[in-house]
Order: sequence, then C-alpha cells, then structure tokens
Amino acid sequence: MMMSTQGFSRACRIRHQTDFDRVYQTGCYAADEVLVMHAGRNDLNHSRIGLSVSRKVGGAIVRNRWKRLIREAFRASRTEFPENLDLVVRPRRGAKPDFQSILGSLRKLANQLDEKLTASDSRDSEAT
Repeated sequence: MMMSTQGFSRACRIRHQTDFDRVYQTGCYAADEVLVMHAGRNDLNHSRIGLSVSRKVGGAIVRNRWKRLIREAFRASRTEFPENLDLVVRPRRGAKPDFQSILGSLRKLANQLDEKLTASDSRDSEAT
C-alpha cells in the first residue's frame, strides 16, 4: 500500500487501546523539554502515531492545539521517520505548543527510540 505524503490517513494513526498498551509495554521511551515519546515495533512498512494529551496540559483549546501541531509535524516529516515504529506522543507538562520545536523534537526522539529498539532487538536475538 502506497502512503501519500500529504494526507494523514487512518493507516498512520494508532487508534486501538491494545496498540497503545503494546507500545507502553515495551518500556522504551525518550523525552526532551517539549515531548515525551514511547515507541514499539509494528509489522507495517511505515510508522504510526498515537496522541495522549491529558487535561493536565490545559483546557480543550490548548489540548486540541497540541494535537493539531503534533499531527501536522508528523505528517510533514513522515518520510524522515524510521519504518515500522509505533509512536505514542504526549506533550511535556509546562511546554509551549510551538510547531518548529515540536517538529525538531519529534524527529530527534523518533531516531533515538529507533536506535534503542534496534539495540534491544539485537540483544534479544543474541540471547536466543
């Protein structure tokens, strides 16, 4: 299935609680001053994103702004993400919703998590 780089289709989103739970179960996460991101592998040839924006971040207007900006940053740079990653993203408490900082943070954290998962995958395969 060919992914359009412009749209943000359902195939690019984590929508089911079981998928969120699977990502959290890996225990693999990274954070910076803007975002906290959890990651796990999927069986697809593209990365997917799930959002977890709690009320602690702010009211509905603030939460929706965070979600719009994170989705747009993911959509705009999706081709630069490592393949077969499921990412659950949430804003850091106290951070300000700024597109450029979210974009940089998403790319940096996704690559860090891909390296962590690759390292743990190679450790697991050596152990068996």
